[in-house]
Amino acid sequence: MFRPEGPTLRELAVQALSSVEHGYDLLAPKFDHTPYRTPDRVLDAVAAALAPLGPFGTGLDLCCGTGAGAGVLTRLCRHGVTGVDFSAGMLAVARDRVRPAGVPVSWVRADARALPFAPAFDLVVSFGAFGHFLPRELPGLFAQVRSVLRPGGLFAFPLAAPPRPGSAGYWSLLGFDAAMRVRNALWRPPFVMYYRTFRLGDVRRELTRAGFEVTLRPLPEFGRRPDGSPRARLVTARR
Repeated sequence: MFRPEGPTLRELAVQALSSVEHGYDLLAPKFDHTPYRTPDRVLDAVAAALAPLGPFGTGLDLCCGTGAGAGVLTRLCRHGVTGVDFSAGMLAVARDRVRPAGVPVSWVRADARALPFAPAFDLVVSFGAFGHFLPRELPGLFAQVRSVLRPGGLFAFPLAAPPRPGSAGYWSLLGFDAAMRVRNALWRPPFVMYYRTFRLGDVRRELTRAGFEVTLRPLPEFGRRPDGSPRARLVTARR
């Protein structure tokens, strides 16, 4: 739910009719008061799942937004953390709000599809950003991530199980994606944000094609569905 400090309906409308980059520049000051910010329980669950896989030297928060994922990395990485995002507004908020002790943090404005780094990272994480990439962009995106990881480095992100067909969550996501497709058919520039295009089977296949060894790890904090499958997984892909 939106908090009282969050954006107004008018502000959301203006943002939705902007480009992705400009929309997030506008949203940045109030982003942490919206449901789009990754909940702390997800961040904590991912940190707990990754801790036994370390220690890690340097970490990259891909599409870092206001820096929630960078906060996770400061718990896991000993030598330094970098956050990268293409929204200057989001990075400005991240610089102001993320002030860890003991681990240097830097912020870089760049597109995730053209990362300006050498293979310098031991761990790359990302939270809630993949709806901004069309399915055809995944091979290039995953290739970019692999290119900035050191040999043996890890790419990790949480992925929730899709809502069951016919459920309220299913129809909610379907309706949102349909509305975005209509908006993008009628209005320019496009605003790419689709919740149903990042499917586990496709993601696993493209990660493997990019040269990763993929492992799925249940996040027990979120329990299991009636059929016994996890409600949320951590996808780990090792270079």
